[in-house]
Amino acid sequence: MDQLVLLLITIPLSMTLEVTLMNTKLETSDLKWTTFPNVDGQWDEMSGLDDEQTTVRTYEICNAHLSGQNNWLRTNYIQRGPALFAYVELTFTMLECSSLPHAGRSCKETFNLYYYQDNSDTANDQYPPWMENPWVKVDTVAADFLGRRGSRGNGGSTRINVKTLRLGPLKSNGFYLAFQDQGACMALLAVRVFYRLCPSAVASLAYYPETVSDGLVVSAEGSCVDGAEGSPGRRPTMYCREDGEWAKPAAGECICSAGQEERDGRTKCTACPPGFFKPTVGEISCQACPPNSFSAGPGATVCNCKLGFYRAPTDPPTASCTTPPSAPRSIVSRLNGSYVDLDWSEPLDSGGRADLYYDVQCTECAGGGPCSPCSRLSFFPRSQGLTDRRIRVTGLRPRVTYTFRVLARNGVTERSGAVPSGEELNVTTDRDVPLPVTGIQQMAASETTLTLRWTPPHPPPPNGGNILDYEVKYYEKDQEKPLVMFLKTPGSEAQLVGLQTGAVYVVQIRARTEAGYGAFSGDALFQTLTQDLERAQPQVALIAGTAGVGTLLVLAVIITAVVCVKKHGSNKEPEYCDKPGQYLIGHNTKLYIDPFTYEDPNEAVREFAKEIDVSYVKIEEVIGAGEFGEVCRGRLKVPGKKENYVAIKTLKGGYTERQRREFLSEASIMGQFHHPNIIHLEGVITNNCPVMIITEYMENGALDSFLRLNDGQFTPIQLVGMLRGIASGMRYLAEMNYVHRDLAARNILVNSNLVCKVSDFGLSRFLQEGSTDPTYTSCLGGKIPIRWTAPEAIAFRKFTSASDVWGYGIVMWEVMSFGERPYWDMSNQDVINAIEQDYRLPAPPDCPSALHQLMLDCWQRDRAARPRFTDIVSSLDKLIRNPASLKITTREQPGPSQPLLDQRTPHYSSFSNVSEWLHAIKMGRYEDGFRNAGFTTFSRVRQITAEDLLRMGITLAGHQKKILSSLQQIVPVEKPPSGPAPCY
Repeated sequence: MDQLVLLLITIPLSMTLEVTLMNTKLETSDLKWTTFPNVDGQWDEMSGLDDEQTTVRTYEICNAHLSGQNNWLRTNYIQRGPALFAYVELTFTMLECSSLPHAGRSCKETFNLYYYQDNSDTANDQYPPWMENPWVKVDTVAADFLGRRGSRGNGGSTRINVKTLRLGPLKSNGFYLAFQDQGACMALLAVRVFYRLCPSAVASLAYYPETVSDGLVVSAEGSCVDGAEGSPGRRPTMYCREDGEWAKPAAGECICSAGQEERDGRTKCTACPPGFFKPTVGEISCQACPPNSFSAGPGATVCNCKLGFYRAPTDPPTASCTTPPSAPRSIVSRLNGSYVDLDWSEPLDSGGRADLYYDVQCTECAGGGPCSPCSRLSFFPRSQGLTDRRIRVTGLRPRVTYTFRVLARNGVTERSGAVPSGEELNVTTDRDVPLPVTGIQQMAASETTLTLRWTPPHPPPPNGGNILDYEVKYYEKDQEKPLVMFLKTPGSEAQLVGLQTGAVYVVQIRARTEAGYGAFSGDALFQTLTQDLERAQPQVALIAGTAGVGTLLVLAVIITAVVCVKKHGSNKEPEYCDKPGQYLIGHNTKLYIDPFTYEDPNEAVREFAKEIDVSYVKIEEVIGAGEFGEVCRGRLKVPGKKENYVAIKTLKGGYTERQRREFLSEASIMGQFHHPNIIHLEGVITNNCPVMIITEYMENGALDSFLRLNDGQFTPIQLVGMLRGIASGMRYLAEMNYVHRDLAARNILVNSNLVCKVSDFGLSRFLQEGSTDPTYTSCLGGKIPIRWTAPEAIAFRKFTSASDVWGYGIVMWEVMSFGERPYWDMSNQDVINAIEQDYRLPAPPDCPSALHQLMLDCWQRDRAARPRFTDIVSSLDKLIRNPASLKITTREQPGPSQPLLDQRTPHYSSFSNVSEWLHAIKMGRYEDGFRNAGFTTFSRVRQITAEDLLRMGITLAGHQKKILSSLQQIVPVEKPPSGPAPCY
């Protein structure tokens, strides 16, 4: 088999070389070989003619009429040279015994060939002995063509035979050949002894010298040609075969060095011509110099940049030479009290690079004094290395002129040595901005509350400016990731509630006028009471003081609609209501912020969603349609990062500002979530048309359609793994105090690794007041998904994490039924009535009992009795660790809920033919197979077996189970049952 493979990969390098050690055709005098026994009738040396009519020396013998023949003929000593194996080419004729008139039974039509090795010519008449040992037998040689001796008056016929035999391995300096006749009538016309070698050759950029074949395959090491180099530690190797031809190089092939390229069928390397270069060792060809660079001589490994152009230290040699960017354009400021937002346009010339970034410098001038670098300001996200063209500067003081200079830089700015190009803008703060609040005092304290009072800013804002309200920011001290909370109050006092017992809190306060917010006060520290200290009720502040203007300003927005918290047992679940009160912000915490609570919803987009340059995105195809526009598949290539497939939601033209806000709200929500089972937001494009939301791309699409497409092809343990991922994502959302409200398999996306991720965060979070529409229209005009919604959410609009658990139970049913529609073709009102009567969906076919029991637990009427998502993840983990529990599929499920009437497998009498039945159980794809196999009537179908299904090409185990289990429902019924229909 190895020889066959080598034969297939042989490359034609040159002709085979043969080196002759002995050739009797070239001898002109007697050979004088030794015979034994030395008597008459032995091998007789004669002159004769070969097939080319050339005179040659031959040996003949013909004692076929005598018995007991043992006649030997030995050659002279033959030097082997470098040969490890030698080849003997015999040219002879032989007569057929039957044509000899006096041939006896001992007549032979064969002879034997032997060889004997020796380091010198030591043979004589008696040595080596004339016997098989010490001689080594090569072979018994038989003629392919036998001649016939002619009878009187008739001519005879002879044909020449040529045989080639191999000797070896040869270890001594030389050897003898011996021919043994045992009664044949033959003539030895010529004997040629030779060995083979592979000629010198160049292949795969390596030179190989002449190599002697060792009879099978021998490896030869080569050396790389000029301009090439081999793999470190591995010399180029090629095999010399038995037939003297080279096989393909086996290992360590040579490759052209940097600045050199292959030519003439990989036989040499030549230098790259001027204007071209090759930066690395390899098989690539020389390439033209990148733009704005040149190579003056041959063999260039890199092209030098032209005058005024540069490469960054991290740029590869193949990169174009570039220039620093021009200055940013059109800086725009939006002053709001003590902070200012700056936006600017990108430079007209980016220098030909994509790594553009910006630095912001600031100087301040106040009271007619000298200007100085800005101090005590905070830049968000930072002042250096900005990639987005916007920044927020906080901590501005009143009656100060600030000069902001925006510098554009790229990867070659520093290398060029030039001063970065910049654009300046002056901003003068309004005199009506209030000064920081001072004199914060603790008026009362308990285990969970603090009552504070403070002194309004002094002097009050000039020009009659009134303080509209105050904002109190507070969080627990010495926490790694503190929960930052905010409270608005119209007066100069506030009560902080829901605090931890005996904890120290950091408090900052700022005032707001019509001109905007002032700066936050310095940190003030207050402590709630322990249980023992509360009885004494001392109303003394631990620490009350200010430290000037606060150095850290948390970017918060005023939340007008707030989160109420009600307790259900030991669990706190957020509900949406219209009561004013406290609100929470998730700054470095796991709390979700509703984007609709921002005074400027665009602020939420800027805070939670990254703006992506439209040039980084390439749309490839439309894959669907959404509520606001098309959904596309494309590629996202951010400089310095790997190119990825992404999903792109676009906002169709002609939209209103409200539609734009609602479209981008989903990005504001997704941008707050970071979990492997939550769809990941890449960013948004808001500065170009169309407006886009860009998310990770999920190759397998929506879970429901994916399951229907792969009906029966996943095992229970695989399905449980999918459910576990969904539950893990919902657990994360519950911890973030986020209520999804539309959890369904259609809103779960599946990637190529079968990882399920929760998506679709665009459903309105508030229902329309006083709606009488029985389908429960939401304030955005959407419909409540009745089949997935908990009873209390339908009846009383109470959407909590517990109502999401109900929807998760429906998702479990969808997954285990491979995308079946919940409640089948029942109307929404029938579904509501059935749920009110405590009917629940039955277990899908082959559904493990433990999973259906978990579904029933999720569908408890009392929402407090439903498991939390933490409990669901734990239950699924136990099932995964104990796969045997998934094999229990009894239809009698324990639990408080009564299963809904099973409508999955209608009785066969409902159908007029087998085709309708197959389509009803979603197996219509096998209709032709049933028909071709003769299963065209229900009487035949009832007799079907698993072997029949295999013969029809139904190989999926899930599909076989579905068909065979539905056959159990096919029983003879004389007439349909009568009576009232069941109530749902």
